Amino acid sequence: MSTLDTDLDAIVRPVIADGLELTRARTAAVGDMSVRRLLPLRLRRSVGAWCFIDHYGPMSVDGVTGMAVPPHPHIGLQTVTWLMAGNVLHRDSLGSEQMIRPGQLNLMTAGRGIAHAEESPAAHDPLLHGVQLWVALPDASRLTEPDFEHHAELPVARVGGLAITVLLGSLAGPPGAPALRSPATTFSDIVGAELAAATDVRERIALEPTFEHVVFVTSGAASVAGTELAPGSLLYLPPGRDILTVMASPGTAAMLLGGVPLGERLLMWWNFVARTPPEIAAAVAGWQQGMFGEVGGYAGPPLAPPPLDAARLARRARVAG
Repeated sequence: MSTLDTDLDAIVRPVIADGLELTRARTAAVGDMSVRRLLPLRLRRSVGAWCFIDHYGPMSVDGVTGMAVPPHPHIGLQTVTWLMAGNVLHRDSLGSEQMIRPGQLNLMTAGRGIAHAEESPAAHDPLLHGVQLWVALPDASRLTEPDFEHHAELPVARVGGLAITVLLGSLAGPPGAPALRSPATTFSDIVGAELAAATDVRERIALEPTFEHVVFVTSGAASVAGTELAPGSLLYLPPGRDILTVMASPGTAAMLLGGVPLGERLLMWWNFVARTPPEIAAAVAGWQQGMFGEVGGYAGPPLAPPPLDAARLARRARVAG
């Protein structure tokens, strides 16, 4: 997945009420796949430490290649892979090789630098549906050693007819129950959770009021904080809210992401999250010189970086600052 967007300047933030903002996804290409890109936005580069949201599918990959993202580098972030349908094979320059399936979490910490590839295996499921998310590492942690984690079991609770799975961080559980806390490694105060309706639901979810949050629907339709949502829309909720009202019909699923506002400038270009143009240029040179290591097992060449547009990068840095 990549953040080399040329249309960020066209994105605006419609305000609904009480600080809520509703934005529409733009379409981006990832290999042969078309994805809904919901974040970053020109005027909102991150929500908490979450800085990138791609939602793809559901799509038929029966008899076709499916996902095929060649080896490519990352710095300064964590990648979060979460599937609702299908299976994807992860390989990275640490030697990790892991199949991921729905309900499981793949978490890769790039830190000072890592390379990976993601592809549908030869014998893959006929349907593919998932999200690819990035978490920006705070300045104090962004040069940490690279790492990879796979979590096949995550904390789940039921609030009425709503099943809540916590991917990252923690979220308040049902009344009288302890908070749900993911075992995955985090570097900032954050939450990432899937909300899935098994029946018609009208439920209230407790939020951490110091967090800002976003919600987007991956299947079905829901009313969240009084706002109608369908796939392709992103709802932003500013800090100060301690309750989220969710109304949904059976089969609806949504993602809730949030965290303490990061308060740091982020310069995002291609697959890198940095702070300054020279850091981006150094990462590009490092990739071209083979300094990120090799990703074994992928049948094809690695991704070449796009031309580095110094003027555009400088403009993006000014906006980020």
